[in-house]
Amino acid sequence: MSKESPARLEALTQAYGRDFFARLDRSGPPLFTPAWFDDQIMGLTMADEAVKVQLFRFIDALPLLKTPESVARHLREYLTIVRDRLPGWAGWFLRRLPERGWAGRLLAWLANINARRMARRFIAGSNVAEALSAVERLRRRTMAFTIDLLGEAVITESESDHYQRQYLELVQGLAQDVNRWPAIDQIDRDSKGTIPRVNVSVKLSSLYSQFDPIDPEGTTHAVLKRLRPILRLARDSHAFVNLDMEQYAYKDLTLHIFRRVILDPEFRDWPDIGIAIQAYLRDCEKDLLELLSVVRRRGTPVWIRLVKGAYWDYENAIADQMDWPIPVFTRKWESDAQFERMTRFLMQNYRELRPAFGSHNVRSLAHALACADFYDVPPGDYEFQMLYGMADPMKKVIVDMGHRLRVYTPYGQLLPGMAYLVRRLLENTSNDSFLRASFTELRPEEELLMNPTLAAQLSPRANSTPPARRDSSDGFRNEPHTDFSRDEARSAMTAALRAVAGQFDRSYPLVIDGKAVETGEWMASHDPSQHRRTVGRFALARNADAEAAVAAAHRAFPMWRDTPARDRAELLLRAAKIMRRRRFELTAWEVYECGKQWREATALSLI
Repeated sequence: MSKESPARLEALTQAYGRDFFARLDRSGPPLFTPAWFDDQIMGLTMADEAVKVQLFRFIDALPLLKTPESVARHLREYLTIVRDRLPGWAGWFLRRLPERGWAGRLLAWLANINARRMARRFIAGSNVAEALSAVERLRRRTMAFTIDLLGEAVITESESDHYQRQYLELVQGLAQDVNRWPAIDQIDRDSKGTIPRVNVSVKLSSLYSQFDPIDPEGTTHAVLKRLRPILRLARDSHAFVNLDMEQYAYKDLTLHIFRRVILDPEFRDWPDIGIAIQAYLRDCEKDLLELLSVVRRRGTPVWIRLVKGAYWDYENAIADQMDWPIPVFTRKWESDAQFERMTRFLMQNYRELRPAFGSHNVRSLAHALACADFYDVPPGDYEFQMLYGMADPMKKVIVDMGHRLRVYTPYGQLLPGMAYLVRRLLENTSNDSFLRASFTELRPEEELLMNPTLAAQLSPRANSTPPARRDSSDGFRNEPHTDFSRDEARSAMTAALRAVAGQFDRSYPLVIDGKAVETGEWMASHDPSQHRRTVGRFALARNADAEAAVAAAHRAFPMWRDTPARDRAELLLRAAKIMRRRRFELTAWEVYECGKQWREATALSLI
């Protein structure tokens, strides 16, 4: 962009934002409708973060509670933790929660029916027929759809087979009906012609029970066995498939599988495939640059669903627990600013990376519209995406402006859908939520449309330092476990395994008082996973050898006792540095000698 371009782009963004707000109905749902009651409940939870977390924990557990007693007990246990924050009437009710009899049954029924009603606000149905009915209603409102089958990681191969069958039935069932419906040019065409009406989102972790970045090639092979039939059916049915992005640990593996499949000769010329990219990740730009390079080599475009990301709390908790670098931006404005940078990047490269912008933030949407004007992107060559059950007034504005709006529409059973539901509730009620700021708190348009970088400079809260990572008072930190989702860690471990394998079948004498002692008796250590393989041989100690070792330790004790504590600590730190430097070698010995998995072995080698 030229020197004047940023100012022009910002002016366009502000103009689109003001137009958007002028069209937007911020009055909320009519009084006493189900949507109004839902908003009142969520409004109550917004007031206190601790209360909100406990209520959502209860909702998450509710499908597993089978008796009125268990419902009442869990509700009491969760809310007792925050009883000092509850209104007076709520505290009175909490102390008198009924567990048995008709009152207990009524409480359990009300809790279940309200949770299910809340779930149905965000979840379109529990089967293909209900999903079909939901997307038909969307199309009547000139909205496209992408269907998501609820459920993420699986633990058995039979579950993975079940999910594959469900995806196949979903594509086939939707295509038979949706492809016969009347065309709607606004959502069914781009600048080159028709685009698929049927659009399905797939979570790769549901296609393999051992989905694990520690084994990228094995996981890729297993996932592709189940993914390829889905893609073939989608291509033959004129349907689109988008790969969802999940937690950060799966990100590189998901991208690896996506790159593998789009370069597969069978699918290389198929444009109806895409992937989600999360702007709150620090390496989002690097990933998009790599994808652009791959797509240019491929010669056929793919779609990119650009989202902020829905696992922020999870990623922070895992990073803090494991003492790993935090992979996400810790301030909301940083994610917003990166979303805008990546919006510009996608619009500049829309012929290779077709943009789909997933956001409920008017500033983000206005910036995307401004970029489309700025870079002369045809209206049908990008789209907006929003979540089912959220921000309906904003969806209407996008449709009324003549743009394609695709609704991310999940369907499935309530139990596997609870994790999704809780993420949506957290998103709706977050302190940083645009929906909360615009529809509940009714903040001024000028504030909501402010450039995120400028907003950070003006707002002490937005620019404040994130909470410090937990640490001990003396500054000592345990060595973090190895993150085997990182390619460099896997490469180092593979190299260490090769190096240690080159040392097999050696003999190791006793070492007593710094001297090697060969006793003449040896025992072999075998690899538990391949028992015929001898890792090494070690000398067996005799009674006299044990007595000599004890005597040597006794002689050395006074010198060690009289060594100043600081010097002893320095020796231990030097030993720790050697172990840190050779951690993968130590881990490899654990793998071969004890039959440990990599994660178990690296933990043991650091003890």
